[in-house]
Amino acid sequence: MVQIRFLGHAAFEVAGSKKILIDPFLTGNPQAAAKPEELNADLILVTHAHGDHIGDAVEIARRTGAKIVAMFDVANYLVENSEGITTIGMNYGPTEIDGVRIVQVPAWHSSSDGKYSIGNASGYIVKLDGKTIYHAGDTFVFSDMALFRELYGPIDVALLPIGGHFTMGPREAAKAVELLKPGKVVPMHYNTWPPISADPEEFRRLVGDGAEVYILKPGEVLEL
Repeated sequence: MVQIRFLGHAAFEVAGSKKILIDPFLTGNPQAAAKPEELNADLILVTHAHGDHIGDAVEIARRTGAKIVAMFDVANYLVENSEGITTIGMNYGPTEIDGVRIVQVPAWHSSSDGKYSIGNASGYIVKLDGKTIYHAGDTFVFSDMALFRELYGPIDVALLPIGGHFTMGPREAAKAVELLKPGKVVPMHYNTWPPISADPEEFRRLVGDGAEVYILKPGEVLEL
């Protein structure tokens, strides 16, 4: 069994034979369902360099020994600016790390430390214990999402942003569901701050019978 715990904003804990954190932004996150010191991990996946996605990755990695997986440029940036961590830099494509199959896939978004661009934004397709999970990162919808299903599907659950302004809104995310055809979908990256206010029930309505929509509150768990 694989458990997916929503930690707020775009942060998730994926727990099975390995424990994986994705975009662990907790400190300064008004939705945070855990404190950095409460979390353990084998791997930490970072989708891009914005602070609300790198978040507490370095602190958690330094304490636990977890490996941080990120775009090559982002991984180098973290190593150059932090001590006591191990990073694995990659680029769009598949790999296997400690028995976990990971595909880094494109995302339409920027990636910077707030001043300088650092690498490109990405999403991840993770295969763990026979389950396939797609975390879209911050992105707009794009037609190549259909290739993810064709190459790596079926996708058991897709974690999709719906907040608009910086990412897809409900309408665009519903189109992404149409392209991805996941069994389940969890909306994320909404209602953290006013610019990304969105109604997850509108998203559910737009998805219709295209997938099972699970609207998780921070701290809630979806079991696969």
